Amino acid sequence: MGQRKQLKLGAMLHGVGSSTSLWRHPGIQSDASVNFELYKSWVEKAEAGKFDLVFVADGLYINEKSIPHFLNRFEPITILSALAAVSKKIGLVGTLSTSYSEPFTVARQFGSLDVISGGRGGWNIVTSPLEGTAANYGKTEHPEHEKRYRIAKEYLQVTRGLWDSWEDDAFIRDKESGVFFDPSKLHELNHTGEFFSVKGPLNIARSKQGHPVIFQAGSSEVGKNYASKEADAVFTGHETIEEAIEFYNDVKNRAITFGRNPDDVLIFPGISPVVGVTQEEAERKYEDVVALVSAENALLYLGRYFEHHDFSQYDLDAPFPELGELGRNSFQSGTDRIKAKAKEHGLTLRQVALSVATPRPNFIGTAEQVADQVQQWFEAGAADGFMVGSSVPNGLEDFIELVVPILQARGLFRTEYESDTLRGNLGLKVPLNRYSELLKVEERV
Repeated sequence: MGQRKQLKLGAMLHGVGSSTSLWRHPGIQSDASVNFELYKSWVEKAEAGKFDLVFVADGLYINEKSIPHFLNRFEPITILSALAAVSKKIGLVGTLSTSYSEPFTVARQFGSLDVISGGRGGWNIVTSPLEGTAANYGKTEHPEHEKRYRIAKEYLQVTRGLWDSWEDDAFIRDKESGVFFDPSKLHELNHTGEFFSVKGPLNIARSKQGHPVIFQAGSSEVGKNYASKEADAVFTGHETIEEAIEFYNDVKNRAITFGRNPDDVLIFPGISPVVGVTQEEAERKYEDVVALVSAENALLYLGRYFEHHDFSQYDLDAPFPELGELGRNSFQSGTDRIKAKAKEHGLTLRQVALSVATPRPNFIGTAEQVADQVQQWFEAGAADGFMVGSSVPNGLEDFIELVVPILQARGLFRTEYESDTLRGNLGLKVPLNRYSELLKVEERV
């Protein structure tokens, strides 16, 4: 009998949180977004809980309306490299944009993180939804949605090619003979495409997991196609288990059409569990946070998804305004969903803003109840794992300390790491070096 499928878990490290007002809660350190000791403690706790990975998100544009965490936070590669030195087994995943960076630099940065960590690096590929980003990079206009994904497709081709610059046994380092490396195992990329021209080779070799693990979070049609074809894992978010199952099956089936094994694309819905000793305590924790968010702050939070649109110009208690195409060149799938839900249920602007700014968690209750919900989604085919965030103070810690032991006792989650690489713990194959594989093919011919 085969081994039971195991749940995967990631922890989202999000400083003072994704709320406009969570930083005001007495249980939150107000400098959490730039407090290294706090990030270190989160990683240590997640690793003690045998989590697969920690994740640091990012963005490249702020203004005075941005939420507090966005205003002052660590750049992912920098903080993850520091966290690599204080951890041993847990994966280290960060966001970096393909729309506002260069493939050679990024291949080198993630290649370095992967080597520093001993094969625990991961890259969440984003295409930068906010139009204001262009002005920070000397650009006159923000690429439209479909073009951003064309750039991302070629970008990943280039970075993967650069990561294969050195075959795994290229470095001989024989002091007696004076031979440091085998020149026949060093390869130039010589890529010329629609957006990039990159010669190579890259000046760092592959880690023992081959390439950093590729994550992606797009839920639009073009985003799902990109994820199904290219990603090792997909970050997503859903309000209901039915939506999650539909997305899961959609992405897995698309992967099959691209000639991939669907098990090689892992689906990670994001959750922000609220755990209490009783259901009532969990509800009280959630309501304490909701009480901190004013209608004004909720409008600012909502506006970010719609290119920082000024929603204060509308009547709060009138029906959600008709916005046309606004938002489709930024967070397309998210803004489409917000508009559709508002129309379907006849929601007011106030209702929409508060529901977006303070969404009620899917996973709320006692530790047993939350574990039941996690198990239900996992066994129903809604997820391969979950990205666990915190919508209340100590939300991540409560999940690790109270829910994880229950999942372990049920045989759903590991009690020890299977590997010391991120790919190993996720059950993903090490990518073959394209040049070594080409040589094997030529030898067979």
